[in-house]
Amino acid sequence: MYAIIETGGKQYRVETGSTIQVEKLPGEVGTLVELDHVRLVHSDNGLLIGQPLVQGAKVTAEIVQQGRTRSIIVFKKKRRKNYRRTHGHRQPYTKLLVKDITTA
Repeated sequence: MYAIIETGGKQYRVETGSTIQVEKLPGEVGTLVELDHVRLVHSDNGLLIGQPLVQGAKVTAEIVQQGRTRSIIVFKKKRRKNYRRTHGHRQPYTKLLVKDITTA
């Protein structure tokens, strides 16, 4: 059984027991999160496709880790104008362990 969920403006394919890294969600490590923006559910009973969401479906996940990704460097330059700007960025993320996928 798998589902396609949407969180943080992105879509993820999840199965029970899988871990995914998503945009930062509020909550402490160890708490359960319910994701109810489910676009598609594939189970033994068949395929449920939402228009745009599957009614009554939700994915329950546990927050495993809160962190920040590797540092990236943003460098801007205009030639011959002595213009140089360096800026760094680390995107916060949440790592989730999928516990259960339920439908209505």
